[in-house]
Amino acid sequence: MLELRRIVRRPLVTEKSVSATAHAQYAFEVDKRASKHTIKDAIQRLFKVTVLRVNTVNVPPKTGRNMRRPTRKPVELRSAWKKAIVTLKAGDKIELGGVNYFES
Repeated sequence: MLELRRIVRRPLVTEKSVSATAHAQYAFEVDKRASKHTIKDAIQRLFKVTVLRVNTVNVPPKTGRNMRRPTRKPVELRSAWKKAIVTLKAGDKIELGGVNYFES
């Protein structure tokens, strides 16, 4: 179980990901080294649903501004991460802690 949580780090609850739940698609932040097959297996074991398709996106690092840093260049680099968009079988839902965060 601990190994599965290292593959699937957290769900992404944004306006775009919540609207995609109408098409049975859910977004997760996953480990950068995880393949589509391991992501599919982890989601099926964690949430006991049937996964039809997994799409992945490598999100590049971004520069941000931190105005609280007392330096001449208040620029910081945010780390890169990987996003997985999981399509489920019709009728399946993912609920976290008894609450369905993805539906409004």
